Amino acid sequence: VTGLAWTSVGGEILYIESLFTKGSGHIQTTGKLGDVMKESAQIAVSLVKSLFPEKADQFKENDLHIHVPEGAVPKDGPSAGVTMTTAIASLVTGIPFPANWAMTGEVSLRGAVTAIGGLPEKLLAAHRAGVSKVFIPEENLEDLRDVPEEVKNAMEIVPISDVTQLLSYAEILPVENTELERKAG
Repeated sequence: VTGLAWTSVGGEILYIESLFTKGSGHIQTTGKLGDVMKESAQIAVSLVKSLFPEKADQFKENDLHIHVPEGAVPKDGPSAGVTMTTAIASLVTGIPFPANWAMTGEVSLRGAVTAIGGLPEKLLAAHRAGVSKVFIPEENLEDLRDVPEEVKNAMEIVPISDVTQLLSYAEILPVENTELERKAG
């Protein structure tokens, strides 16, 4: 699944991969992830388990590997939770996510998509990569004023406030499940 990241030199495309292998429920993250990204991965796993309880056995019978390629470039920051959640949801359902769509946003345990920084740079990176649709936090809508019109006109920008909106839009989650009430501890 294609995510968007901010770096000191501007926006970047950030690919997130997930894979099940036979095992006992161990979760492994690789790709020079910082503590914030590791926490995002844990939240994403918990959220997917709550959204797809019928798939719970997959997490018990397999080990889950989440990988963020790009060599030795350190990655940390609160904006990959939506992408990790989508990658894992796609894996457990077997429904592929469109390769020319991208997203950015952090996600809470209840599925709320929260604001991120660097939206103009991230959208420029998406534009350079030929992305046709980008999902952004609804809370970042006013940041679109800092994005060149050429970039905004080149792709569909979809604001979301909950990860279930994104998963339903991609047909990974049935529409009737978008109003699920998740219990928060």
